[in-house]
Amino acid sequence: MLTIKLSEIGKTNKKVFRLIISEKGRDPYGNALEILGSYNPYSKELQTKGERIKYWLSKGAQMTDSVNNLLVDHKVVEGQKVKASKAAPQSEKRAAQLKAKVDKKAAASAPAPVETTPEAEAVSENEAKAKSE
Repeated sequence: MLTIKLSEIGKTNKKVFRLIISEKGRDPYGNALEILGSYNPYSKELQTKGERIKYWLSKGAQMTDSVNNLLVDHKVVEGQKVKASKAAPQSEKRAAQLKAKVDKKAAASAPAPVETTPEAEAVSENEAKAKSE
């Protein structure tokens, strides 16, 4: 299956991308069937061969989610944007940690129950009598 995807080129902290067409499982940094354009994320500049992209799409090539969103933004192809990243499901262990943290915080903010002992009651009665006299 053919895929239109981004291939990273440029320096370590100044990346620029090529739009290439290659086999789905093939390394994007190896040989590509064709270079279809380039994208500079810093200047948001996209240079494409629009006719070649449409040609490959007509032949059944697929696009990665990032490429799809990029081409839709720049109106090279018609369509809707796709959510490019998917949130990982929360692990049970992490959910249990968060629940314990919330419970602990709720317990700390709640007023502690006052325990009354017979001695404490006797002292409070004596204080009440002293105040009334």
